[in-house]
Amino acid sequence: MKVIDSYKLDGKVALVTGGGRGLGLQFAQALGEAGARVVLLARSADELETASRSLQAQGIDVAWRVADMTALDGLPALVASLRHDHGEIDILVNNAGRAEGGPAEGCTDEVWHSVMRLNVDAAFVLTREVARQSMLPRGRGKVINIASVGGLFGNPMSMQTVAYNASKGAVLSLTRALASEWGPRGLQVNAICPGFFDTRMAAPALQYFGPAAVAQTPLGRLGGDTDLKGLVVFFASAASDFITGQHLVVDGGASTTYVSDPMIGRERAQGH
Repeated sequence: MKVIDSYKLDGKVALVTGGGRGLGLQFAQALGEAGARVVLLARSADELETASRSLQAQGIDVAWRVADMTALDGLPALVASLRHDHGEIDILVNNAGRAEGGPAEGCTDEVWHSVMRLNVDAAFVLTREVARQSMLPRGRGKVINIASVGGLFGNPMSMQTVAYNASKGAVLSLTRALASEWGPRGLQVNAICPGFFDTRMAAPALQYFGPAAVAQTPLGRLGGDTDLKGLVVFFASAASDFITGQHLVVDGGASTTYVSDPMIGRERAQGH
């Protein structure tokens, strides 16, 4: 097999949660461009329909289903229905997520549990069902968990998202545990850790210190609409068959710098 052929996803079915916009739509576009049939899951029918039309206009084979990932009891039946409609699931991208800001001492039980339910519980239950129903019986499958640089480090002092950080740290531990358990059975489980990307979820934080984040990023910009496409195809394809339990940071080099507080970066950007 030529190396370029190892990245092709022809005949594969890829399930992408939170696929109606933002990073999820970027993942879906990349997987579709590589040849996969893409199935989008999200809560908003309008966003899914708009995303689907955009992908279809690019020649991508796409379907979509409205689904509330936090309705955990319904996920086994959802997976069974998707298999019936679209065939066996070869690739799962756990992208759906939620973030809430504020000081840790003010984080309510409701906020904590709502973030954990979507970012951790839903990701695990969906992965368990996709693996149990579709991947493990066939001895192959690719699971790609979308974590965050926030799961690797403590926050800078001016950024307070304790539940989000904790949830993404859990996603990384989940990635390693599943990779270890399911590797002997033919599955690969890896994670992507994005830094700051110009998405709706990141908008409140970027409004506050976006220029500062750019100022302390060696590559000098935020993540864009194509910066995760190559990596998700790599993790989804045969090119990564000997890689599992790993995570890769995509943040323009920001996590390599010594400056850890965006407020300091903002002073730098302003010339102080």
